[in-house]
Amino acid sequence: MKHLWSLNKYFVRYKWHLLLGMVFVSSSNYFKVKMPQTIRKSLDYVKEQLESGDELNQALLNESLGWFAMTVIGLALLMGIFMYFMRQTIIVMSRLIEYDMRKDLYDHFQQLDISFYKKNKTGDIMSRISEDVSKVRMYVGPAILYGINLVSLSVLVISSMLNVSVKLTLYTLLPLPFLSVSIYYVSMIIHKKSGVIQKQLSQLTSVAQEAYSGIAVVKSYVQEKSFVNYFKSESESFKDKSLDLAKVNALFFPLMILLISSSTLLTIYMGGIEVASGNISYGNIAEFVIYVNYLSWPFMAVGWVASTIQQAEASQERINDFLQIDPLIENPSEEKLTLAGKIEFKNVHFTYPETGVKALTDVSFTLNPGDKLAIIGKTASGKSTIAELLLRTYDVNEGQILYDGKKIDQLNLGDLRKQIGYVPQDVFLFSETIEKNIQLGHPDADLSRVQEYADYAAVNDDIIKLPESYKTFVGERGVTLSGGQKQRISLARAFIKEPKVILLDDCLSAVDTATERKILNYIKNATVDKTAIIITHRVYSLLDFDKIIILEDGKIIEEGNHAQLLEKNGVYKELYEHQEVERETS
Repeated sequence: MKHLWSLNKYFVRYKWHLLLGMVFVSSSNYFKVKMPQTIRKSLDYVKEQLESGDELNQALLNESLGWFAMTVIGLALLMGIFMYFMRQTIIVMSRLIEYDMRKDLYDHFQQLDISFYKKNKTGDIMSRISEDVSKVRMYVGPAILYGINLVSLSVLVISSMLNVSVKLTLYTLLPLPFLSVSIYYVSMIIHKKSGVIQKQLSQLTSVAQEAYSGIAVVKSYVQEKSFVNYFKSESESFKDKSLDLAKVNALFFPLMILLISSSTLLTIYMGGIEVASGNISYGNIAEFVIYVNYLSWPFMAVGWVASTIQQAEASQERINDFLQIDPLIENPSEEKLTLAGKIEFKNVHFTYPETGVKALTDVSFTLNPGDKLAIIGKTASGKSTIAELLLRTYDVNEGQILYDGKKIDQLNLGDLRKQIGYVPQDVFLFSETIEKNIQLGHPDADLSRVQEYADYAAVNDDIIKLPESYKTFVGERGVTLSGGQKQRISLARAFIKEPKVILLDDCLSAVDTATERKILNYIKNATVDKTAIIITHRVYSLLDFDKIIILEDGKIIEEGNHAQLLEKNGVYKELYEHQEVERETS
């Protein structure tokens, strides 16, 4: 249970729920144990009356039995009341801990860097925050409740049994050590099998998530049957592993019932011998039989509790694996940050940690506030890497990146990102309305402001033609919109931030020429006092760039403004002339 020790902080947080729950469990069991004693007294009273030799007073007998019955009913009511409070404390505590665990895990996932998400599947992450947390909740709630109940009830029952007859008590409890040994060995098997099952469930979730996310690709390649067969194969593996665990439980629970039933038989047999010897009364046999029945469920629950604890241990181990991962990128300062817009790259080298691919080699450039930079290059030349480094989703391996003369790894990370308007190459929209997606850049913006910036991004006309206009839900990842519409909504989301630095990563690849011209005109006018970096594989003649760099294999091979690069007769001039020929032809 070493991994479950990490839950102690939650037990400390909700200590009063736990402590009161223990009091209520003990109180409920106290009144529960009093009932067999009352029944024993009633049976012994009836026997005494029948054997007294005096004329039986039926009215007095009925009155006495009525009082015994009322006492039992009263004890049952008191037991039920405390049982209700018991569940209102311990089970409620488990739900509060479940909430806190999910929140803490979600917050931790939010703090982890991009490389973590590139190395781990979404389905596996979702499995840990849902299935694994649910397994742990069964431990902190029902398992602890039944565990406390077992200890409390066992102490009260066994002490009451010992007060009546030590010999009969020992015979009654004789099968229980065998039950304990069985639980020990079976729990080890359950623990191993539970860990295997949880890992397979994560795999199953990942397979389903990828298939649903990429359903358009699956259908376009007519691979539905292939994916169904793959999912079926993984499901069969999950079923087989689950059946292995079910077989263990199927053997375990009948074994417990057999051992506990043998206690009842021993109680009746040895109790009869003790009654014949005059050591105990007939009422004591009935009392002991009820005690054994009381112990039946708690000791049967030992198996369930053991199974639950082992499953929770396996799940908590998987949760701890992620919680123990420290983010590579951390916020070093809470000092308020206001950017002027100066950016410096100084001899930057960078290799992606998750793949080992070297993306940038000795990259250097300087932008003053308000400068416009175009980064041009082919696919995999390192253009997008510069954007990721400017947002500090990664830290450089060598060299420095500075904003306004300060190292990027010394700046308030939240404030830095708030002042950068970033549109990534891989556009992402949330399963929300168009209005909400744009408001992500400025949560307090009203609809008129949203429409204004959507117009700047040349997407307002498209939006108002939709059935519900800005209230239209875009579906998962914006699946209901075209590629160009998604790009322009992302542009509006970046523009509405009114950032100090604008960072556009090939975000006009899916728009037509007329739309591109409108967006570029806005960028030209709106970024007069802003530092702008446009990453592309094309030349934008409508924008007057202060600096243009050409990347190839992570290195700057050409640098200068438009006129300077044309004079060099290099890659830029060749690209520009080729693009002009295409434009004139079209």
